[in-house]
Amino acid sequence: MTKLNTLKNDIPLPIRLFLGKALLFFIIWKIVYGVFLYNSGILDYPLTTHVAKASTFVLNNSGMSGFTTNRIEIGDGISSEIYHNDRLVLFVADVCNGLELMILYIGFIICMPSSFWRKVKYILIGIIIIDLINILRCSGLIYLREYFHAYFDFAHHYLFKAVVYGVTFIMWIKYSRKISLKNEAVQVG
Repeated sequence: MTKLNTLKNDIPLPIRLFLGKALLFFIIWKIVYGVFLYNSGILDYPLTTHVAKASTFVLNNSGMSGFTTNRIEIGDGISSEIYHNDRLVLFVADVCNGLELMILYIGFIICMPSSFWRKVKYILIGIIIIDLINILRCSGLIYLREYFHAYFDFAHHYLFKAVVYGVTFIMWIKYSRKISLKNEAVQVG
């Protein structure tokens, strides 16, 4: 037990505060989502619908046409299907709508020390960027499924995830460049 206390004391206070806030944020989010929001249709339903409709809009307005979307019930949830000329080309499940990544991004911003309005600015801009990247990801997956099917699985499981998480990481770095620790400005990088 003394080794654990020594290890805890070796971690700088700002990092311990960040980790404590992050753990608390994670626990609260999981409880609120699991108890009140999961299958309620409050967040997942409109976000999944938005991603599917926006993806078809992007494709239909980028030189291709014939893309439509439809909501379906699967098990205990509702998801979106995207069709090209009445042929199913992509299934957008609620877990693919970007909500968890948005919450992860928001949690990081909230847990870092900064002014309220700076946090609000970065949260709003970050959510918009994550949403746009997710729409482009789905549009890209549909394009690959239709025209370069051999690359679809790799892009779905690896490439586009790396891009989405990479962009999120870059936004975190941008936000973290100027933070205030104990009334001292800290410049990172």
